[in-house]
Amino acid sequence: MGDQMDVWAVERPGPIDGGPLRRVRRTVPEPEPGEVLVKVEACGICRTDLHLCEGDLEPRRPGVVPGHQAVGLVVGGGAERFAAGDRVGIAWLRGTCGVCEFCRAGSENLCPRSSYTGWDADGGFAEYAVVPQDYAYALPTDRSAVELAPFLCAGIIGYRSLLRANLPPGGRLGIYGFGSSAHLTAQLATAQGAELFVMTRGERNRELARSLGAAYVGETADRPPVPLDSAIVFAPAGEVVLYALEAVRPGGTVSVAGIHLSDIPVLNYERHLFRERDLRSVTSNTRRDGEELFRLVERLPVSAHTTVVPFEEVDRALSDLAHGRAAGSLVAVR
Repeated sequence: MGDQMDVWAVERPGPIDGGPLRRVRRTVPEPEPGEVLVKVEACGICRTDLHLCEGDLEPRRPGVVPGHQAVGLVVGGGAERFAAGDRVGIAWLRGTCGVCEFCRAGSENLCPRSSYTGWDADGGFAEYAVVPQDYAYALPTDRSAVELAPFLCAGIIGYRSLLRANLPPGGRLGIYGFGSSAHLTAQLATAQGAELFVMTRGERNRELARSLGAAYVGETADRPPVPLDSAIVFAPAGEVVLYALEAVRPGGTVSVAGIHLSDIPVLNYERHLFRERDLRSVTSNTRRDGEELFRLVERLPVSAHTTVVPFEEVDRALSDLAHGRAAGSLVAVR
């Protein structure tokens, strides 16, 4: 291992086709006490990475390296939990204070001093990355790094969104937008008996939804043929929240999964909220969410539909994501 490595860094946020993400050389990071150094095998490409590159999320440090769905092998560091050669996952949540009211209550995702991979600290669009041992996931070796990577954010956030949606057993679930997180969440829901209704743009996404057994697949603004018990909005467009609220039955719940959302248009109380419809947001995740998800993945027929992207083409892949040319999960490999 040399002391230099290739990374993708956000130099100046802006439209992805303008080149805000640049491939540069950096020094291999040194792990602090309690951290491990990881040689990255694969890293999922997330819409949050796109939001960071384009400035929807303002970078918290100059030249930050995105990527928060990294799978790799431990190659160094002073941690007790992992040994050299162990496979680990590096996810979005990187640190919490552990002492605030939210951390003490088991809601560490709401910690005001939380920190995040690829936002507060360099992430997995690199040859090597460091991660605190307490926020790394021990991963199995019987699945490929490419297949595992999307679960570290798309899977975890989708799982938390599903919990927040209050879907009753065997209920009707609407999904708006059908990218990486949505297609994993759909499989979790249907494996547990849900009936799936998908509203999304892009024929490739609609084809994927049909292949996963959706009872109905339509355009984003289409009204499903029956009232929904719950809905999850993955599309980062505020107007979609209104479509979802109109589609759920009285007493139904809509959860909004994204970290960024354009402004929601004016609500009409009678059409969108009355009769005890609930609107809920999703903020990051807890480590417990991730641990529960990986236990479910071990016993349920859930798998990521992946497109492998050469590390050298991460910027192109983010452009594909921005313009709706991607389906399923994009994963960068070296």
